[in-house]
Amino acid sequence: MQQDMRQKNQRISITRIAVPKPHDVLADHLRESILRGDFAEGEGLPSERELVEQTGLSRGAVREALRTLAVEGLVQTKLGRFGGSVVTLPGQASMATAIHRFVVGRRIPLRDLQETREILEPFLARLAAERRSEEHLKKIKALHEELIAAVHNFQDFALLNVKWHNAVAEASGNDLLATLLYSISHGVQIATFVEEYNTTETRKLVIAIHGRIIDAIEAGNAELAERSMRKHMSATHARPLAIASNQIPLTEEKPVRRSTVRATPRRAKK
Repeated sequence: MQQDMRQKNQRISITRIAVPKPHDVLADHLRESILRGDFAEGEGLPSERELVEQTGLSRGAVREALRTLAVEGLVQTKLGRFGGSVVTLPGQASMATAIHRFVVGRRIPLRDLQETREILEPFLARLAAERRSEEHLKKIKALHEELIAAVHNFQDFALLNVKWHNAVAEASGNDLLATLLYSISHGVQIATFVEEYNTTETRKLVIAIHGRIIDAIEAGNAELAERSMRKHMSATHARPLAIASNQIPLTEEKPVRRSTVRATPRRAKK
């Protein structure tokens, strides 16, 4: 009898049980509550002390959970007497950061970013012609005037061009597509603007086509807006560049020239 029981027990195997860490459980709970809308943007979460009392977790676990949410961009910690953890919802910057990590980590070639932009922008121009508000149109026109003023400064022109294209995308009323374009457009432009806008004549041509796109958007002519933007994308498609994807900045900042100074190697300790 005992031998039969021993043989039966030997046939039963129990796999290793993975118990979630307390701070992960709390982070999951708070994340779900924030994304569900239980906490409004700008609203403060319970204090560390309150979370410790409510959950029965250690202060260290609570702090680790809040740090996780801060890295994800869901909370922001404010210091001071009236500080604490304040809810922040994901925005364009957080999406741009995530896409930047994907591009760099996966070594996505510049060609893929260009193709994505060429698919997105004509459709966004169409939507802008159908949905734009007067405020949207005012912003697009104002950036166009800045582009005209910057025609002799190709770096400023390239950066303003990014903003103009993103303003058209914002006018589409589709936040998801506009944010996707925002996340890739700066990197594509900064990586290629030397070749795209290397002459004043080229920049003047860009201004001219922008003017036609603006006219189509203002008139509500969706077909013309889409067609004009598609021609613009085809005309300004950059020539293949030997640029590694981890050198493409995907944020709205002026390009920084690389230092030519080499780091002095450390001397080996004797």
